[in-house]
Amino acid sequence: MAEAAISRTNLIFRGACVNQHKHVDDYSVSSPVSFGLRKSFPSLKVKPFNQFQSSRSSSSITAQTALRIGTPQRWWEKGLKENMREISSAQELVDSLTNAGDKLVVVDFFSPGCGGCKALHPKICQLAEQNPDVQFLQVNYEEHKSMCYSLGVHVLPFFRFYRGAHGRVCSFSCTNATIKKFRDALAKHSPDRCSLGPTKGLEEKELVALAANKELNFSYTPRAVPVEEEAASVPASNPGLPVAHPSMKANDGKTLVSAGR
Repeated sequence: MAEAAISRTNLIFRGACVNQHKHVDDYSVSSPVSFGLRKSFPSLKVKPFNQFQSSRSSSSITAQTALRIGTPQRWWEKGLKENMREISSAQELVDSLTNAGDKLVVVDFFSPGCGGCKALHPKICQLAEQNPDVQFLQVNYEEHKSMCYSLGVHVLPFFRFYRGAHGRVCSFSCTNATIKKFRDALAKHSPDRCSLGPTKGLEEKELVALAANKELNFSYTPRAVPVEEEAASVPASNPGLPVAHPSMKANDGKTLVSAGR
């Protein structure tokens, strides 16, 4: 009888130990139960509660990071260099050109659905890397259709070059097959010498067109020409010089306009 009582007591004690071992992870190290178990059973490993929380939070961070890494990158965001930036508004475009100083600025008009734009993008990134002193501004046609209409951009891919006091120096469309046109423009309009005068940026008519477009939330006051400047632009009559015939004046004006184009 005594041996049966002892064996029954051992079974009860072992069952209690097994039950407490199953729930040991629910207690912190400082709890009396875990302390008693560690004292009675030194080989028993008790997992701290704060460590359990830490493992859960680290798993959550790992899952979020994996989701973020798995997001596909858009093609016009790949391979960008430090001197390449996407324009978000008409005001930002105007400010970027005005604050560029004498630096050559290339405005790249593209569309996410344009196959020619996508094929040309890696070469533009390569040229941007080779010309770190040139600023490249990207304008997404799909996000800024209204602004592109006001600027007269109707074909893609399309590029406009601006530099210092000269303002716009050239504009053209090119593809991979005609990339030489882009390289030649870079070599021609980024010389070592500086252009004198304040930075011009967009032309006056372009600024007026942007301001007239109510969708752009862009304001601009046309530049008023001083009376003195207007009078100085008209040559004074000199009685000692022959007066040009009216037909000659008209022809001269047409020649100047054609040369300006």
